[in-house]
Amino acid sequence: MVFTLITLPITILFIVMGLSQLYYAIKLKRRFPKEHNFYNSFIVVLLWIISGIIYPFFYMEDNEHVRFHQSFSMSIICIYSLLLIFSILMYQHRVVLKDRPYLKQNRTLAKFLEKYELTNVKQNNNKSYSLRTDFHRKLFHLIPAGVIIILWNFAVHIWEGLWHADQVWGITAHDFGMFLMLTIGYTGVMLFAALDFVRLSYIFENRNIYHLLPDCLSNLLIKALKRNEIYEFTKTVILVLSMVPLLFLPFGIFAAAALITSIGDGFASLVGVAFGKHHFPKNSNKTIIGYMAGFLASFGVSLFALFLFEPALLPFKVIVISLSGGIVFLIIDLLSLKIDDNILNPIFCGIIMTFFYIIL
Repeated sequence: MVFTLITLPITILFIVMGLSQLYYAIKLKRRFPKEHNFYNSFIVVLLWIISGIIYPFFYMEDNEHVRFHQSFSMSIICIYSLLLIFSILMYQHRVVLKDRPYLKQNRTLAKFLEKYELTNVKQNNNKSYSLRTDFHRKLFHLIPAGVIIILWNFAVHIWEGLWHADQVWGITAHDFGMFLMLTIGYTGVMLFAALDFVRLSYIFENRNIYHLLPDCLSNLLIKALKRNEIYEFTKTVILVLSMVPLLFLPFGIFAAAALITSIGDGFASLVGVAFGKHHFPKNSNKTIIGYMAGFLASFGVSLFALFLFEPALLPFKVIVISLSGGIVFLIIDLLSLKIDDNILNPIFCGIIMTFFYIIL
């Protein structure tokens, strides 16, 4: 597949979004030098640009049926998602905040931090509350991987396998699956990123539109964000963009890497909070039992994904590939690098598992 006028707006839009995030990252780093991680932001900028450039190459065929779906996808990503964002902001401005100046005064970063600190104090004093909060955070990270896997299964097993709709629409299950995953994934990233631009607009003195952020979203972020993430783009955007290049890999490998990133990391954190007593390193929040839980969960979900999506693989090969994914996850977890695990885990687990997938 090659670039066409149909897919060009998506490429341009994602490059613009990447450069916009770079501008935000520079401003955030200057204002919050200790809190903002510029390394993460710069890598995410590159992922924005890469995701825009590689979009057309996910489709295996180039015909009128594929182009119809691409044009529909482009309309949703580039037009309707922006209209939805504009509608949300206008509704907040024209309806919710109209004649309610007190609401605007309460929607500030300072007020958000006050609510966040109250919640955080409760979390520190209540282990069960801390565990429940961490569970909500990790469950939120599972959504992108879960949605993508469901869409792929629908395209292959129901749309083509059961309904034989590929014969009606003239597009293969692979390309239809890509259409679904890319349309929903790219649209979701656009929505979250746009709302992040609103949330992080507190860096501008004269163009601060933080007050347009809906209260329901603000309350959700209080539960979903860690302290340092208040000055970063949300993990959902980072996670989805990190998974986009992996769609070129065999789907079993992609699913394994995506599940390692969400479930493996989730198990490591939840088990560590619930049962962890021995910390490693000593000054770290991470625990030995958390590392073990993360490795075993990563190995388990890799086995599940490969047996489900790559049934032709020999059991020995499946076990070796799954072990490699679990070991890579464990190494990344132990290193505790400055770069976000949501970037490192999918990319490096995917690369290493693909290596063993090819050579064995």
